[in-house]
Amino acid sequence: MSSKGTSSSPRRLTRAEQEAQSAAERLTAQIDDALAAVSVKSPEGGDDLDATADRLERAARDLSVALRELAEERKHREAE
Repeated sequence: MSSKGTSSSPRRLTRAEQEAQSAAERLTAQIDDALAAVSVKSPEGGDDLDATADRLERAARDLSVALRELAEERKHREAE
């Protein structure tokens, strides 16, 4: 990763960038949980898989919303 400028401290993330990063990390964690759930074979596994799918779906939706908000923020910043 390259850095531009001479500043030694990294640029602070905007609120939208922080939210998108956090949502991406939550989705990654849900994907890891889903991979683990696939390998578990138990009689009540179907319910666990449904719950895992629901959490994964919510996390993906949250990331989608956060990315759209970030896109809007950047469009407004470019327009200034």
